[in-house]
Parts: sequence; C-alpha cells; structure tokens
Amino acid sequence: MNNTINLSRRRFFAQTGFGLLAYAGLPGMLQAMQGMGDMPKMPPRKATSNFHADVEINLQCQPATVSILSGQATRVLQYSAQLVKGPAQTLTDIPGSYLGPIIRFETGQKIRINLHNLLDEPSITHWHGLHVPAEVDGHPLYAIDKGQTFVYEFEILNRAGMNIYHPHPHNTTASQVYHGLAGAILVNDAEERRLELPHGEYEVPIVIQDRQFDANNQLLYVRHMRERMLGFYGDRILINGRPDFHLDVASRAYRFRILNGSSARIYKLGWDDNSPVTVIGTDGGLLETPQHKPYVMLAPGERIDVWADFSGRKFGSQLVLRSRDFSGVLPGMAERMMSGGMHGTALPVGSDYPLFSVKVTRQVSDSPVLPQKLSTIKPYRLSDTANPDKPVPIAVSEGPMAMLINGRPYAFNDVQPYERIPVNTVQLLEVFHSQHGGHGMGMMGGMNHGKDSEAQGGMGMMMAMAHPIHLHGQSFQILSRTFSGNTSADYASVKEGFIEHGLKDTVLLMPGERIKIIKPFQDFKGLFMYHCHNLEHEDMGMMRDFSVI
Repeated sequence: MNNTINLSRRRFFAQTGFGLLAYAGLPGMLQAMQGMGDMPKMPPRKATSNFHADVEINLQCQPATVSILSGQATRVLQYSAQLVKGPAQTLTDIPGSYLGPIIRFETGQKIRINLHNLLDEPSITHWHGLHVPAEVDGHPLYAIDKGQTFVYEFEILNRAGMNIYHPHPHNTTASQVYHGLAGAILVNDAEERRLELPHGEYEVPIVIQDRQFDANNQLLYVRHMRERMLGFYGDRILINGRPDFHLDVASRAYRFRILNGSSARIYKLGWDDNSPVTVIGTDGGLLETPQHKPYVMLAPGERIDVWADFSGRKFGSQLVLRSRDFSGVLPGMAERMMSGGMHGTALPVGSDYPLFSVKVTRQVSDSPVLPQKLSTIKPYRLSDTANPDKPVPIAVSEGPMAMLINGRPYAFNDVQPYERIPVNTVQLLEVFHSQHGGHGMGMMGGMNHGKDSEAQGGMGMMMAMAHPIHLHGQSFQILSRTFSGNTSADYASVKEGFIEHGLKDTVLLMPGERIKIIKPFQDFKGLFMYHCHNLEHEDMGMMRDFSVI
C-alpha cells in the first residue's frame, strides 16, 4: 500500500508544475539532464590555398577582467580581434565593454577568420544568422582545445542585417555566452545603402543582457537546478555590457540595432510614453515596409531594427525603453515564485522595468525621413515546398528529467528520417508543444497557468513554457501562427508584439501555439543544428541536427 502511495506521489510531482521545482533540488539531476553523450572531435580546420580572402581577422576567445560595476573588476570571458586584411571599418570595439567588437561585412565579401582558443576549455564559434557551409557554421563537432586554432573561410551570402557570433561547444554554450563571449555582425549591401538610413553615430547597436553579481562584483551563474530548468535570470540589466545605460541624442531619427543577448529572459519592448515602436527590420534584415507596433516581444537570439525618431521632441526631454508587463512564458507557479519569496528576483519574469533611457541634448534642423518602402523580399508559398502536406515536426517538451525535441534529447549521429533534408529544397516545418512529452512524461499542452489551469484540471499542462527556436543556416519565413491554449489572458499580453513579416532565424513559441514556417535548405550539405535559444535548455538537450544531403 505504501509503495502504491509513494509511486502515485512521484507521478503527481513528475507530471505537474510541482515536479519542475521539486526535482530541481535533487543533487544528481544535473548529470541526468545532461546525459547527452560525448561529442566526437574533428581536427581543427586549416586555411586553404585556393581561398582568396577579401577580409581576414584574428579572433581570440580568452579570460579577461573588465570594470562593469563600481569597485572591483569582474572576471569575464571575452572576444578580441585584430584586422589582418580588409577595410579599416571592419572592426569597431565597444569601449569599456566585455562584448566582442562589432564586425562589419559586405555582401559578396570572402572572409577568413582565424579563431584562437585561449580558454581553459573547448570552444567553437557559431555565426548565428549567416548562411555558411556546415563545416564553418560552428557545430560542436568542431570544438577546439586550448591553444588550438580553427580557420573559417566563407563568402557573405546574406542580405544586409544584424547577426551574432557566439560560442557553441557541447554542454557549455550557455556558460561561455553568459560570461561574456558574444558579439554583433552587421552585414551591409547595396539595397540597404540606397535608403540612406541613419548611420555613423546615429546607428546604435543595443545588446540587452541580464546578469547577477556577488558582493565582489563577480558573475553568479546557475547555483541550483531550477535555474537550469527554467533558464537563468539575472537581477540587473546591462546594455552593451554596461549598467544604467543612458544615451544622449540629437533631435533627429536614429537607427537602433537591438539584440536580445540574454540566455533565457524574454523582453516586451515598449516606450514609456506609449508611442509606437517602429520596426524596420528583424533577424534576416530589412522588412519590406515599416511596422508600427505598440510593443515588440524579443526572445533570446532575436534581433530587431528600430527607427527611433526624436525630431519632434524638445531639448531636455527624456524617453525610456522599458520591458512591459506580460505573462505566460513560464509555468504559473514558477512565475509566482520568481516574483517573491526566498527564490524571488529583483526583476521578475514578465514584470515592468526600465532597460535604458534616452535624452535629447542637441537640437538639429534636419533629419532623414522614414522610407515607406524598405526592401523587396520574394515570399515563399506553400506550393514552393517539397512537403506541403507533411511538415517537418519540431515538437518541444519539458520535464524534470530532460528538455526534448520530438521526444528525443540531443545526441550526435542520431539523425531521424524526417531530419534528413535534400539539399536545394524548400521545406515546410511546424513548431509546437508536444502533447506527450518524451520519456513517458505527458505534461505538454496549452497555456494553462495558475488558477485557470487548476480550475480546468490542467495539472499536466503546468510545465509548459515559451521557447525561442533557432534554426541554423538560411533564414525562414513565418507562414502561420495559431493559438489553441486555454489561458487567453496570457496570450493576449504578448500577441501584438510578434513580427511575422520578413525573414527570421529564431521564432518565439508560446505555450499553446503552433507555428508553420517555410525554410530553404540551399547550397550546402552537412549537419545544421536547430535548438531552443534558451541556452540552458539547449545545453540540457533541446537541440537536434538536420542532415542536409
């Protein structure tokens, strides 16, 4: 009888939101959740004699110390770079920041990057958003040890846009990114240049990250399993690696290139005076026409290009970009727990808080005008896909034992039949929450949180959370987004903030949603990863490989 009761209680905790937190305290869970097996190693790639680079860069990843807060300097991991060959404006350092330099490329340039690993652990760099061959995409298979060098060679095939470079080693991506290894890549092309958008001092990269520090100004990271299963959330916002970021501006239009560089935190970007957020571009570059949104949801790995016009504002006026209130991205109990109590944080997920402020300190008489036509994007239609009636599934599921895609944790050389994609095809994919989590855990479903879920008997759905899904390789287009959850109030707090036009490489999947996307797999064969860009979830197994054949 006692055995029956104990088994029932274990099932109850494992299949509800309580399991997500109760199991988090068990000391052996970290190893159980990271049991993804070893990653084989390839020899470091060398330069090829027949590749003639237009741009060559030496890029180091290394330990460093940087003054972030007042007082003691903070130990970080950092990218540094030197230009060997190419235009002088290729590299721009962010003064006083732990972030890597901004790298500027032109469409059509041939690039060689010599990555030198000076860390005490393996690493490899991924070019998030760039369309490059598999062997230079930064797959963990190619991670190099301390003292080794990996040579990347590729041509810039992307249109203009903001991309990212960050490490992608097996099981340690989140930690390396959190401790500082990240930077922005800005690709330019002729189509964008013709628009004469704000540039120079009027084009401002904005990298948003949350961090936690101890009393000695050192970074804190993942102290218990709850912070891994929910994702790690800091209690202080940094912009471009700096706290309390403020920008003095002229009374004219600016271009803000905004990146969510957090490992888990999702932002709901909105101006404090409720003026619209004018979006001119997203992950894959410029939109066709500007989009005026009351707010914009921005998940880890996503980027937006914002037209910020201060030309009508008086001298001395101030504006604040905030993250606004929203709900539903975490299990209801977890959201309540993070809002108070012993596990509370100064920045609860989905609460309202400032990101940075802008002040008009200079009056000018001229300002560029927002173009009403930005670019031309050839739309994919369902009839263009090779599988219009059978989309490739990307079904995510969470549980106290693993983070899964299509019921499987990541494992090298575990490509399933539906993950084998013929090269030079266009594919329909569908991203959704599994109704039957992997390993016998039936915990997925719609957005049932808090009292609503309990009233509707939705205990098995309480573990659902939002996931930013990133696909390596070429950008995709969103075909449709449907919601069938039971807690419409949660979804209503975010649904106006999605940019569904243009090109994307990362899409935020909310609980209860199904998203159909159309993605080309052109030019290159090999392994291209797809995974949750909540980096703790990625390291826990919510990652898979497409084999393009």
